[in-house]
Amino acid sequence: MTDNNSQPSIKLVKVNKFFGSFQALKNIDLEVYKGERIVICGPSGSGKFTLIRCINRLEEHNDGQIVIDNIELTDKVEDIDAVRREVGMVFQSFNLFPHMTIAKNLMIAQQLVRKTPKAEAREVAMQYLERVKIPEQADKYPIQLSGGQQQRVAIARTLCMKPEIILFDEPTKYWT
Repeated sequence: MTDNNSQPSIKLVKVNKFFGSFQALKNIDLEVYKGERIVICGPSGSGKFTLIRCINRLEEHNDGQIVIDNIELTDKVEDIDAVRREVGMVFQSFNLFPHMTIAKNLMIAQQLVRKTPKAEAREVAMQYLERVKIPEQADKYPIQLSGGQQQRVAIARTLCMKPEIILFDEPTKYWT
């Protein structure tokens, strides 16, 4: 991804999203530049989650243009994959794999997507578990952790991938 601050990292132009006859997003224009932190707030059902799902192409927009670091999101699978490698997302429900330890939850994407060797992936996982202050939880399973600890695991998992952009489904005090 580019370091060019003159181009936005995220650019939306007249983005619309419909679910049947319901319009969830209406002519959304947005530019976010590298280093910026923005908050999109509004009442439940106002389209916040739909917007971030469209930015990561987990949801397909109907009209308009979404450009992530000079890659336009269309149906081209290679471009979608390239964007997803550089855009991390922390879900409100965390989406941890219940059958994997915390360490394995942090290692799997590094190994599959970034082709990181197992030992290195474990080292990176432990660094980020230290950063979110729960390294002692590495060999436990998600069900053994509190909701706050699971949220920290989800944040650490995203950080392990060293993404250019991180999307949060809800605010958190752990992000610095």
